[in-house]
Amino acid sequence: MNLDQKTILITGGTGSFGKRFIRTVLARHSPKRIIVFSRDELKQHDMQISLNDHRVTFFIGDVRDRDRLYRAFQAGIDVIIHAAALKQVPACEYNPFEAVKTNMLGAQNIIEAAIDCKVPKVIALSTDKAVNPVNLYGATKLCAEKLFVQGNSYAGGKVTRFSCVRYGNVVGSRGSVIPVFLQQRKNGKVTVTDQRMTRFWITLEQGVDFVIRCTGLMHGGEVFVPRIPSMGIIDLVKAIAPDCEIEVTGIRPGEKLHETLVSFDEARHTVALEDMFVIQPEHHWWGSDNWSEGAPLPDGFAYTSDTNDKWLDFEDLRNMIKDI
Repeated sequence: MNLDQKTILITGGTGSFGKRFIRTVLARHSPKRIIVFSRDELKQHDMQISLNDHRVTFFIGDVRDRDRLYRAFQAGIDVIIHAAALKQVPACEYNPFEAVKTNMLGAQNIIEAAIDCKVPKVIALSTDKAVNPVNLYGATKLCAEKLFVQGNSYAGGKVTRFSCVRYGNVVGSRGSVIPVFLQQRKNGKVTVTDQRMTRFWITLEQGVDFVIRCTGLMHGGEVFVPRIPSMGIIDLVKAIAPDCEIEVTGIRPGEKLHETLVSFDEARHTVALEDMFVIQPEHHWWGSDNWSEGAPLPDGFAYTSDTNDKWLDFEDLRNMIKDI
């Protein structure tokens, strides 16, 4: 999408994704304004100093606060990128009410404020953990996806449209296992919960590029899934810390052996493009000619990290983590 002369608001804008998104947009586009909506004034202050760009403005607020969102969205917003979330799996398990308030009720607040403030495009970030969830974080993100898809029905004939982007683990982001392994490497021992585990991997830059692209492609209602590589956890350790001892600690509550980006049931209403899958909504308002260029998926298809046809090798991974 061409973001020249657009006013963009990003929730959770001081996080890993937000910081990379903003730098990418400033480098490749000529936005009219980027509004960082987040809770932490210190992170905003540090970011303001590091960017030193008059086009970036900062708005302290919480997605739980509906009134504050209305105030922020009245600034003539063209695009909202919703990246704010509580996403640490153990923290969400221990603080379930807080996860629901931010990830689910926060999504509802954004949808209602965007419709009423006539924001044309809203795209929300989701996760593979939202597919067949086994932990609270995944369950809240599944609900958030459902809210954003059905938000198009609430918008009705108004201009606002909602879509989601769903992808796997982000290399080097806060909460990623890779920085943990890099730190453990110094002590000569790396902890792994289960040696059979596989995960999808994407870089921050790839994630940002995909979100920008899908913002331009969206009709409203899609869940966009990039075709990204998998890697086994043991191969990951061997690439990062080849000389370290591996300690197997046992799978944690709410953790899967393998992740899924498109489930068997979703595949029935998903189409495949060269580098992505588009999960189409099953609602009366969805245009049957949308994504007619996509190819239907075969019966029984599921896009899972252990049956993926694209795998990272050691050199690929080293290239992905070289800047961490």
